[in-house]
Amino acid sequence: MTTPHSNERQQLIDEMVSAAGQNGLNVNPGQVELNESGMDFVVAFATDDAGKAWVLRKPRRSDVWERAENERKVLSLVREKLSVHVPDWRIFTPELIAYPLLSGRPIATVDPAGGGYAWQYEQQSLPELFFDSLAETLASLHNVDPGAASEAGLRVKSPKEAREAFSANIEEIKGSFAIPDKLHERWQVWLSTDSYWPGHSTLNHGDLHPPHILVDETRRVTGLIDWTEAECADPGKDFVIFFALFGEEGLRDLLRRYEKFGGKVWPRMQEHIAEQWAAYPALVAKFALITGKEADMEMARGMLASWSAG
Repeated sequence: MTTPHSNERQQLIDEMVSAAGQNGLNVNPGQVELNESGMDFVVAFATDDAGKAWVLRKPRRSDVWERAENERKVLSLVREKLSVHVPDWRIFTPELIAYPLLSGRPIATVDPAGGGYAWQYEQQSLPELFFDSLAETLASLHNVDPGAASEAGLRVKSPKEAREAFSANIEEIKGSFAIPDKLHERWQVWLSTDSYWPGHSTLNHGDLHPPHILVDETRRVTGLIDWTEAECADPGKDFVIFFALFGEEGLRDLLRRYEKFGGKVWPRMQEHIAEQWAAYPALVAKFALITGKEADMEMARGMLASWSAG
């Protein structure tokens, strides 16, 4: 007997296959692998008539489309400026985005059972090549001229505007979430202390967590995917999840490599990134307000409580 959930999955597959066909991409409906772990897109891996592999992305909500338009502009800019691969969108409609599958594998995937990451390779034994290639990629990305980003139509925030955006986000969520006093006080100290903050903005990926980092069999970084949150803003943003996963010493090592490859650092950069991680629950709370889903609201409440206790 077909379960309701499998019916829903098959309906999603049918809709994505149909949308692809309407845009000239004929994929085999019997060889579609669905991935529903993404918060903004349902993703499917499919094969066309010639045996070529494709990624199909279906926006989950109407607000995703605006960010997808930003992502298309970002991809057009960085494709010629980075040594790693980025998606080459061949279909771009409100119903479907599609591009040829990039080579390489995500360094980790989301673990639907545990809520964390399922590492494709042992996290604690990643080679020097992984960290060097990641640092080099970030340095190249962050050295893209903000003027070129502005001309390409990307969001560009001055250091002052990026800082104000963090503050405005915190003010916005206060109306819907209880923020523990200890955590709120920490945020305010960070926001009001000039020495934490950079004097420059950089073009950021904006959502650099392991499933968005592709590597080859040697663990060299070969590609970055899912650029929906990219903008010119605070340079610390692309290091926040790395800090959460590899800790203070891991971040210190990556920043040394980043500087070696031409990345611009400042005295309190590492501390600033740690404070950005402490403010991460505010970003999750803002996302929950956008989706309006109770599950997302509950996740944000849990993070606010646990971050304060930690």
